[in-house]
Amino acid sequence: MESLENIYPVSRSFLSSEDWNSCKAQMEAGRSPEDFPGLLAETSAAGGRPDFLSDLARLEWALYQAGLGPSEGDPDPDRLIVNPVLQLLQLFFKNLVPLAQAAGNAESVAPESGEERVLVWRKAETGEVLSRAAREEDLLVLKIVLEEVALETAAAAGGVPAAAIENALKRAAEEGLLIAPRSKIRRDPAAYLHSVVRDREFLESPTFTLQWHITQACDLHCKHCYDRSQRSPLTWEQGMKILNDLDRFCREKRVQGQVSFTGGNPLLHPQFNELYRAARELGFGAAILGNPTTRDRLREIRAIGEPHFFQVSLEGLREHNDWIRGPGHFDRVMEFLEILKELNLYSMVMLTLTRDNLGQVIPLAELLRGKADSFFFNRLSQVGEGAQLQGPGREAYAPFLEAYLEAASGNPIMGLKDNLTNILHYRKGIPVFGGCTGYGCGAAFNFLTLLPDGEVHACRKLPSRIGNILETGLLEIYDSEEARRYRGGTAACRACPIRPVCGGCLAVAYGMGLSIFQDRDPYCFMVRI
Repeated sequence: MESLENIYPVSRSFLSSEDWNSCKAQMEAGRSPEDFPGLLAETSAAGGRPDFLSDLARLEWALYQAGLGPSEGDPDPDRLIVNPVLQLLQLFFKNLVPLAQAAGNAESVAPESGEERVLVWRKAETGEVLSRAAREEDLLVLKIVLEEVALETAAAAGGVPAAAIENALKRAAEEGLLIAPRSKIRRDPAAYLHSVVRDREFLESPTFTLQWHITQACDLHCKHCYDRSQRSPLTWEQGMKILNDLDRFCREKRVQGQVSFTGGNPLLHPQFNELYRAARELGFGAAILGNPTTRDRLREIRAIGEPHFFQVSLEGLREHNDWIRGPGHFDRVMEFLEILKELNLYSMVMLTLTRDNLGQVIPLAELLRGKADSFFFNRLSQVGEGAQLQGPGREAYAPFLEAYLEAASGNPIMGLKDNLTNILHYRKGIPVFGGCTGYGCGAAFNFLTLLPDGEVHACRKLPSRIGNILETGLLEIYDSEEARRYRGGTAACRACPIRPVCGGCLAVAYGMGLSIFQDRDPYCFMVRI
């Protein structure tokens, strides 16, 4: 057991030395440290102590207990539960939490008389001890979980959509007030025995993204398009079947589902709004990967539910971009970014990296500063019409990444996506990041691609068919041997120390004629093990 001084440092600061020694003497006469708040309450009139001192000590004891954590280790429940170390304190003074956080600096934080309920808990994933005043939403979700109230019942009682209750539960779980069942989308530890990256955040995904190409129709004809094949258009009935199947998949795998609507140009699908609305009503996060549209169309979409982001593409500065994507495209995108900013919608710009635009990436990022919210690049996959172009030179690629990282340190919109960037982080002793999908190559791991005719692919940038969702459920497709093969990536990376956040790019390897299951990314510059 910690000493009294270590458990109650802030309370101690409000007592004179004589009063503190007197309290210690009484505590040592057979009382345990948890009795200290009670002792202060019993002798509250002594020595001109502040009226709030007993409550402050109760808060400090709760913080100490939370820091100990559960003796059996972090729980992994099979259903949503209240954090076992969570405490709800009924205090009779306000502002005690910031007072404790300010280490007793009463000049900066002054307690006020008045009842306040305070939550104290330890976040299971990090061990961080947290506390704050309880909100009405907190009390609601605790009641729902403790009393096992059905989602629909809680929604009806509150007169709100079920998705609103579900989102409140998710927020509480993210904060750590509740503990959700761990995701079943996990990397196989046996495949990463040589890795120095062992953080759960890189091995276990709480989300799953369906990159849904709802139409092949497109108002552009880009020179690097990897698929202009004709495919059967998606019907409304098929769309609802897919969304319900995705919902079952996410519940079984214990993940939050996300749908990235793309194409072609997804906005050209005649029932885009209806499909988008259905996805939002099922509680899925949604994003749009498309081409510039009108202000009015964006308002329609926002009225249904704000997308997580709207992604458009630029392939370099004006002349080069318009050579790839068509005359006037550059200016249309720049105008569209202004509309997104005006409507407060998050904008993302993506570039496909080739030999011809390598030198335009950083200047373009600088041009987009303050106009786009984020900017990323992917290397060219020489698939489909992309086979007509050349990727960046192999010898030039590592120096390019060095220059990109340096520029990104001063330009907040420049994001990191290419897995090979982690080689530089590893070499420099910089903490690694999640790579392409948050988990290195996420093909058939935390995302799948769905085409308009129901074909499911491990990755859209290369032919990687693993099933058809209109014939076989998503669960069966995901758990298939073929999907597991893509998840495993290439054998050439098995001994790599940063494999969980890298794995190279299967599509780039495929486009350059290599075996995606045997050869490593041709641009990889990690020293061979």
